[in-house]
Amino acid sequence: MSTFQPLKADAFDFSPFRMIGKEWMLITAEKEGKVNSMTASWGGLGVMWNKNAAFIVVRKSRYTKEFIDGSDNFSISFFDREKYGKMLTYMGTVSGRDEDKVKKSGLTINHYEGIPYYNEASKVLVCKKMCCQPIKPESFVMEQIDEQWYADKDYHDLYIGEIVEILTR
Repeated sequence: MSTFQPLKADAFDFSPFRMIGKEWMLITAEKEGKVNSMTASWGGLGVMWNKNAAFIVVRKSRYTKEFIDGSDNFSISFFDREKYGKMLTYMGTVSGRDEDKVKKSGLTINHYEGIPYYNEASKVLVCKKMCCQPIKPESFVMEQIDEQWYADKDYHDLYIGEIVEILTR
């Protein structure tokens, strides 16, 4: 039984700067019946093409990228950082290629209209992919971005997802 309630987007009055940049999030997708997640601290929320949108970036090397690419949807789960900080660090440093990190995390997977998310989250954004755009070095206006963040040339892809539901406790 879920204790989540839908929240209208215009009632979402939480700081994305704090939630994403300081508290972090789990990006989750499902492919061929298997779920994988990764911790992220870069992204954004806003409006794109007249739709409420979430912006996430995922490096090409990340295993979770295969799941996002293999699905039409993804979710973003936010947690109480004090309680789940170790789990968020674990989910961001261990690859699902190497072990079943979802199982080892102790988290419980639930689904909203077939889209996986975690019962332990405090807030969940359920998203439908609208766009995927590779970030390329020639697109940087500030050269230091490439030098500082992509010395290994493991560039991100930018995904824009329509937020189809916001769930909160």
